Amino acid sequence: MRSIWNGAISFGLVSIPIKLVNATESHAISFRQIHTEDGGRIRYRKVCELEEREVTQAEIGKAYEDADGSIVPITDEDLAHLPLPTAKTIDIVAFVPADRIDPLQMENAYYLAASGAPAAKPYTLLREALKRSRKVAIAKFALRGRERLGMLRVVDDVIAMHGLLWPDEIRAPQGVAPEVDVTVRDKELDLADALMDTLGEVDIQDLHDEYREALEEVIAAKAAGEAPPEAPEPAPGGKVLDLMAALENSVRAAKQSRGEEVGEETGEPAEEAEVRHLPRGKRAGGAAKKTTTGKSAPAAKKTAAKKTAAAKKSTSKSAQSSRSAKKTASTTKSTTKKTPAKKTASRKRTA
Repeated sequence: MRSIWNGAISFGLVSIPIKLVNATESHAISFRQIHTEDGGRIRYRKVCELEEREVTQAEIGKAYEDADGSIVPITDEDLAHLPLPTAKTIDIVAFVPADRIDPLQMENAYYLAASGAPAAKPYTLLREALKRSRKVAIAKFALRGRERLGMLRVVDDVIAMHGLLWPDEIRAPQGVAPEVDVTVRDKELDLADALMDTLGEVDIQDLHDEYREALEEVIAAKAAGEAPPEAPEPAPGGKVLDLMAALENSVRAAKQSRGEEVGEETGEPAEEAEVRHLPRGKRAGGAAKKTTTGKSAPAAKKTAAKKTAAAKKSTSKSAQSSRSAKKTASTTKSTTKKTPAKKTASRKRTA
């Protein structure tokens, strides 16, 4: 990999010669501007507004425009002699826990490569010290005409550096959060947790840029003189009126996409299951009403039960005396059973 900056890491009195290498690359597809009528390229030419002629790159320098519009030329020699210790040095100023760094501050990432064999020992020393301390180094360095803040950490066996924004470059999030009072119920949080657990984790290596892939398909089709692929129909959307229902459906869809069985979720769905079973409850309620309407039936049953028990007791005693007593008990038993039925029927007709 080609280095973009050469210098040294200043670690106390230890100096480690290093090369700065870009750790990331962009795979974005770039477009050119064209004249739509004939397909001609649109180019921007650098023209001197005083001489009204195009100038070459060798004739172009830097300058600072003052508030009154006056121009102050700045040469590369001026920048090379800046009174800064960080002009060619990554100056480590502190070691702090990694969680002290706000991710909002992070910018571009770089790899720091040891420059030459003599740099291998101090480079390895700093790398192992960072590993053992489980801390990151905060450093200052100058790159592309300005002093910057950086964070050094270990990635595999390499020291990486993330450019950091200065604290005063982070805007306060005032006026961004909702200004209305919102109450979130525990059941809604339970469903949100269930959705998070269902979605689970992901291996970042499995993610890819689907937009770029689709764009490449369109470009390939156009280049081959074919019709570009049609976009799929967008999923039907609508205004979410019930947050609980939306969460429940999200959990259910996530489980189905993972091939899991869809059952009752935590929290609110249990109540929804009861609501679904209300039709059965109504049928059961109707049957209860019919039973309640015949109010004499329970009383008749109790009366019959009492008389039947008495008849059994009488029959038992008669059996010890003689066979004729058994017949009498049997006759008494059947008469006893018929009597409450007649009474019950009589009461029903009266009602």
